[in-house]
Amino acid sequence: MIALVEQGQRRLTMQSIEMIRGTTAIRCLDWDRDRFDIEFGLQNGTTYNSFLIQSEKTALIDTSHEKFRQLYLDTVLGLIDPQKLDYLIVSHTEPDHSGLVKDILALAPQVTVVGSKVAIQFLENWVHAPFKQQIVKNGDRLDLGNGHVLEFVIAPNLHWPDTIFTYDTKTQILYTCDAFGMHYCDDHTFDEDLDLIEEDYQYYYDCLMRPNARSVLSALKRMSELPEIATIATGHGPLLHHNVTELVGRYRQWSQEQAKAETTVAVFYVSDYGYSDRLSQAIAHGITKTGVAVEMMDLKSADPQDVRELVSIASGLVIGTPPTTGPIAASAQTAISTVLAAAKAKQSIGVFESGGRDSESVYLLFNQFRDLGLNPAFSPIVVKETPTDATYHLCEEAGTDMGQLLSRDRNIKQIKAINSELEKALGRLSSGLYILTTQKGSFSSAMLASWVAQASFKPLGITVLVAKDRAIESLLHPGDHFVLNVLEEGNYQRLMKHFLQRFAPGADRFEGVKTYSANNDCPILADALAYLECEVKSRMECGDHWNIYSTVSIGRVSKPDALTAVHHRKVGNHY
Repeated sequence: MIALVEQGQRRLTMQSIEMIRGTTAIRCLDWDRDRFDIEFGLQNGTTYNSFLIQSEKTALIDTSHEKFRQLYLDTVLGLIDPQKLDYLIVSHTEPDHSGLVKDILALAPQVTVVGSKVAIQFLENWVHAPFKQQIVKNGDRLDLGNGHVLEFVIAPNLHWPDTIFTYDTKTQILYTCDAFGMHYCDDHTFDEDLDLIEEDYQYYYDCLMRPNARSVLSALKRMSELPEIATIATGHGPLLHHNVTELVGRYRQWSQEQAKAETTVAVFYVSDYGYSDRLSQAIAHGITKTGVAVEMMDLKSADPQDVRELVSIASGLVIGTPPTTGPIAASAQTAISTVLAAAKAKQSIGVFESGGRDSESVYLLFNQFRDLGLNPAFSPIVVKETPTDATYHLCEEAGTDMGQLLSRDRNIKQIKAINSELEKALGRLSSGLYILTTQKGSFSSAMLASWVAQASFKPLGITVLVAKDRAIESLLHPGDHFVLNVLEEGNYQRLMKHFLQRFAPGADRFEGVKTYSANNDCPILADALAYLECEVKSRMECGDHWNIYSTVSIGRVSKPDALTAVHHRKVGNHY
């Protein structure tokens, strides 16, 4: 069944399909969503997936985003009489999955809400009315009859602190909400075409799961204790059925690699408060791009002993300002006090404002840590209004700065370790000098590039190598645009010096530089020898770099007789 509604220029559709007898997937398809959480490169919309199990007893697993209210409720009512609904299983309380819990309770007041202890506590404060409830722990079971025995797996921080997985022993379906999902919207219910979805799958992991790599490994260990998993029913994107082993294996590989990082940053946030969770995710994503591990902890539910242990192993701390009033203020403030008591001089520190009305002063908190001898990794991030894409990009840049600062000594050691003859030979590969510029929405960025080459004639295409720890990397996904400015031999030093300097997060890269806009809205440098307008078509992972293939649509040369600036190196282990 498919229903369609047009909201302005947005397309919202519904899809319900029987996965197996008695089990139905209810998928809310948001075709045009071009941004979610912190994933700047999201191009393919997203879905919100809910599931209905009908046996001797009936269970609904998760709901949907409130934007789908009428479409979703109409679909559910077409599948079941709400008075016959026995259980509502809440995988976690993030609004895109629990946004219609109140509506379901209104239609089915007899239903028992099943969730983790933290999830039930949140729902009690949100619903403001009594409801039947069942708190589950790892390994607990719920018998729906006819062999449908549900086993629960506690999976905190994936990517919400109250997350649980649900395994149906009869159908061998594991319901995982955000984990193993992706923001990809199309009519295919399952993962038939791996090539089509694998980039979105990895990008989703990088943004939301990599900062919780150790939590991913803990969840995978608990999953290994379950019987065979035939299908993973995710909360976003296509359900995994054809490539379960492969895609679960990738989560394991990526998480093991991240968990081996020598340096860790502890990121403390307050869930469901202001914009704390989203901002913390953006900072954490920036940190992990540099190869530094991240451990995220919710100040609202953090155990003091866990806080002390995490602070003791961390090389850097990132803190979101907690509320000063309200029901969660006391626990959050206790956690902050524990962090302050456990913090050590010389640790790196970064503080961001959560954006709540009664948030503690970001400067007061920052000064408390600085007075203890901690080293600022970035200036306090102030949030006075609803964050924009520019705000989230600033947060990602701040995280990247912290990660680069903490990994500096490691990188120097690696540079010195390379074979001297090999590095000298590799350094003899010459290249040109270019400035790559981008403009996306309200923010722009730029970088000096030298690893550039023409890659195809039909269509005209080029490749640009971009280090994974560059902040601009998040603006160079398929569908994004940029301008490649070619520098002129004998007239490149000023521009090269300008774009080689370290910019503070969110700083204007083009201050003092004369530019004008290209057809794709990206900046063209007035002093460039030539420029090419490009669109990113694909990315290939190349060790510590991304190889970005782009097609070229427009190009101009300002001085036909001038030569391209050439970059000669003596060694090949750094730029």
